[in-house]
Amino acid sequence: MSMKGLLTGLLIAAIFPFTALAAPIVIGYQTGVDPSKVAQADGVFEKTIGQPLDWRRFNSGPEVVAALASGSIQIGNLGSSPFAAATSRNLPIVAFLVSTQIHGAEALVVRNASHINSYQDLKGKTLATPFVSTSHYSLLAALKHWGYKPGDVKIVNLNPPEIAAAWKRGDIDGAFVWSPALSQIEKDGKVLTDAKQVGEWGNPTFEVWVTRKDFAEQHPEVLAKYAHVVLESFDHYAQHPEEYRATSENAQKIAKLVGVSAQDIPGLLSGSVYPTYTQQLSSSFLEGGSAIATKATAEFLVEQHRIPAVLPDYRPFISDKFVKLSRQP
Repeated sequence: MSMKGLLTGLLIAAIFPFTALAAPIVIGYQTGVDPSKVAQADGVFEKTIGQPLDWRRFNSGPEVVAALASGSIQIGNLGSSPFAAATSRNLPIVAFLVSTQIHGAEALVVRNASHINSYQDLKGKTLATPFVSTSHYSLLAALKHWGYKPGDVKIVNLNPPEIAAAWKRGDIDGAFVWSPALSQIEKDGKVLTDAKQVGEWGNPTFEVWVTRKDFAEQHPEVLAKYAHVVLESFDHYAQHPEEYRATSENAQKIAKLVGVSAQDIPGLLSGSVYPTYTQQLSSSFLEGGSAIATKATAEFLVEQHRIPAVLPDYRPFISDKFVKLSRQP
């Protein structure tokens, strides 16, 4: 973290005096690769927040949603599809930071042994993806774009570790997924499309950091400091991408945390866009764009019979308050 970032963090601490919590804050993270994983590995979040954190790893967004609903975690990382599904059911959560805009970090890979040379060869094939995830959303959107009807392709619900295992057994012909499973299956497969391409077809995906609404009301200082650390990480990556090359210490820290090879880290990092402080507060993200995209995602999920209904407005589930507080002068 830069000296400027450290000073800002200290100012935030002055604005929000420390209030002890009864127990460590429990945070649910996933295996997607992003620059803030270095801060997680180095304990920067704990130092900035001034509170013990209990980091729990999840395999998919729906698992994070269930943990938030039960109260077993207070903060979690979600893709736009599970976020749309959860908020459409009025789960009391709020997105306080856009963590990534997904591009090549999620992709549809087909097995070389399945002899799939183009999307036209997918009919009758078996594809895996974690249901109600961003990858699931992207897969359904891609199949719709290509003109496939329900039943033309068999889609099975597997979480990333299960996808890697099923791939090795030869049980599936392809999968739309993220790393570490993505890196594993790419070794003897090829990318047919990715989230960036699907986004250009009209169905973009992103990830958000969310919290329970009761936690947001009681501990705004925690979320402001959390957002501060993430945004400082994004700035550092944007300004010093060479410090994340495959042989770097940063790449090794991220690789160890998410379970991939450090050689894969530069490519995985370049597979997403990490919105800066200014971009977070633009009309494309927290100032309206995320709510519009969430509603569009929900409409698609209703069309695909994944959720029952769409809410008229998703703005109550998205807040820019904590990003603004993260850089209070």
